Amino acid sequence: MQIAPSVLAADFTKLGQEIQRVSGADYLHLDIMDGHFVPNISYGPGVVAALRPLTSLPFDVHLMLDHPLEYVPAFLKAGADLITFHVECKDPIDETLAAIHNGGAKAGLVLKPATPAEALWPWLDKIDLAMVMTVEPGFGGQSFMEPMMDKVREIKKKAPSLLVEADGGINDTTIQLCAEAGVDICVAGTGVFRAENAEEAL
Repeated sequence: MQIAPSVLAADFTKLGQEIQRVSGADYLHLDIMDGHFVPNISYGPGVVAALRPLTSLPFDVHLMLDHPLEYVPAFLKAGADLITFHVECKDPIDETLAAIHNGGAKAGLVLKPATPAEALWPWLDKIDLAMVMTVEPGFGGQSFMEPMMDKVREIKKKAPSLLVEADGGINDTTIQLCAEAGVDICVAGTGVFRAENAEEAL
């Protein structure tokens, strides 16, 4: 299983040092929030671009935006390697996936807890990854929703070779549930960045 530490849980007063602490991770997860799709605002492409020279880790950029399409070029330019956005967004999904792929990055779709796995089926042959939210998107530190693992199993049954990522409330206990369900990549925020030794937490 691969680990993608979420920068949202890092100490923003020393972000450069925090990125170095997780150099042994597989991805760096960057949550982008617009205050509309979710009731929170995080950071934009400027911060992502500033972090890009500090690490060789692939950037896993999660767009929690009503309108991800218009921001795809900015995040590609900032150094995104993988861009995921929500099936529940207001933009045309096919067009947004094409914009990401045409820009040279991998593309994935994300499901909120209330959205069924079947919402992904029309795009299974057009995505590189599916992300299952195991908390309500928008804020860190929430409790893991174990029933979401059934959704992971459904996706794996329908598309066995598709990478599945889980995001939210993942720690040294809940990661075992993810492994048993077949999750390939776990996003971990507080479980890594708030650990005394982030490298050990990975």
